[in-house]
Amino acid sequence: MAPSVVSSSSSLVNLLFYVKKPVSIVLSRPNFFNSPLPTVIRRRTSSLSSAYSQSDSNGGSGRSGALSAPPLPPASEGEDNTVEKIDVNPPKGTRDFPPEEMRLRNWLFHNFREVSRLYGFEEVDFPVLESESLFIRKAGEEIRDQLYCFEDRGNRRVALRPELTPSLARLIIQKGKSLSLPLKWFAVGQCWRYERMTRGRRREHYQWNMDIIGVPQVTAEAELISSMVTFFKRIGITASDVGFKVSSRKVLQEVLRLYSVSKDSFGKVCIIIDKIEKIPVDEVKKELKSVGMSDMAIEELLQVLSVRSLTKLEEILGSEGEAIADLKQLFSLAEKFGYSEWIQFDASVVRGLAYYTGIVFEGFDREGKLRAICGGGRYDQLLSTFGGDDIPACGFGFGDAVIVELLKEKGLLPEVGLEVENIVCALDVDLQGAAATVATILRDKGQSVDLVLESKPLKWVFKRATRINARRLILVGNTEWQKGMVGVKILSSGEQYEIKLDDLE
Repeated sequence: MAPSVVSSSSSLVNLLFYVKKPVSIVLSRPNFFNSPLPTVIRRRTSSLSSAYSQSDSNGGSGRSGALSAPPLPPASEGEDNTVEKIDVNPPKGTRDFPPEEMRLRNWLFHNFREVSRLYGFEEVDFPVLESESLFIRKAGEEIRDQLYCFEDRGNRRVALRPELTPSLARLIIQKGKSLSLPLKWFAVGQCWRYERMTRGRRREHYQWNMDIIGVPQVTAEAELISSMVTFFKRIGITASDVGFKVSSRKVLQEVLRLYSVSKDSFGKVCIIIDKIEKIPVDEVKKELKSVGMSDMAIEELLQVLSVRSLTKLEEILGSEGEAIADLKQLFSLAEKFGYSEWIQFDASVVRGLAYYTGIVFEGFDREGKLRAICGGGRYDQLLSTFGGDDIPACGFGFGDAVIVELLKEKGLLPEVGLEVENIVCALDVDLQGAAATVATILRDKGQSVDLVLESKPLKWVFKRATRINARRLILVGNTEWQKGMVGVKILSSGEQYEIKLDDLE
């Protein structure tokens, strides 16, 4: 075994005893704003150092986290020498993604994308900012009330997208006959809704959508549910944790038709029914009456919505209607796909969005601790509301926030640590350029490298290597470099050796 490079560098002894002085970040009072920043907390600059300083747990071997400010020049008469401190929290209902949270988000999105790939879907995206009218034509009253909307400088009414499906419809109309049907598209995009926040519900979230355009058969819905089941299995969620409630908007249509409820009231009735588990039943009845339903129609409707058996529903509605036929086919396909244990019939599921026309489904936490995890359905008539030609379509939306809460609840949240293949360190200031050369060679070969950019003690370097889960440490020392070699230490085994730069892989 070749001797360790650690013992061969003449500069190593000095490095081991080197202590880097703390670095201070100097704050100066901004004098280039015409008006002051929004004030959240006003405090004298002399308090900044004590408010933000923190001790160096490495005994001075690392950079200090302290912020210090020199005395400000004397204020002019009548001038207040204060620093206005901004609120460091993100806006209510939104999130920061520091590295550890970003790694979790990337892990989640990777699984979204990988499942979409397995099912042959292509990725698309749309602007976060859309025309306000896109979301108020056929979305539902709840979304209208939750829009982040405003008038831009061109006097156009715009909104941050609350969901992705209307944008998808707009793009399909734009592309027109150039598209070859059927389409299997997916997107992972940021959405905004100004709503009351609960566990797993934020005003800003990311959503995974999968949509099938141009397939009128229930096979499309069966495929979409299969993809969500596949996703759950990939991340460790089982049928005992999550289920899918399935129904059809056509069930509701048949009941309303029996009682001569106008088609214009259909969307409003759906939105009211979607609140059944959120508000008292008396309030539901009151709202249904306000849209023109008779007491008899309301009682009959609530009775049908309480049905949890497809057989029982068939006894009430008969076996000739489209709703029963579609649902029977879906449950038959579920057996072929192998996810029968994941789905159950529930007539109360209608989904709150006004554009659904057929099968609807909703993923739920079987313990009932969380809100709906995901949901979707068929929307065959959405495109005509934007002036296009209707095309059979169905899809789902799957938010990022609720699934993370479920993983926490089940103890399945992965620890996604940082992983870097190499950490490269020069053992002498004069060798910083040589270390950069080594890093460049490895990066050109596709390997990740954390290059130590400052003169640091080896103790610090080893701590850094542990924190980033580096596979190996590469040390550039004077003696070795003169021979065209570097020192390598495999951190998992402790093995160390010297190697020619040309042979470094």
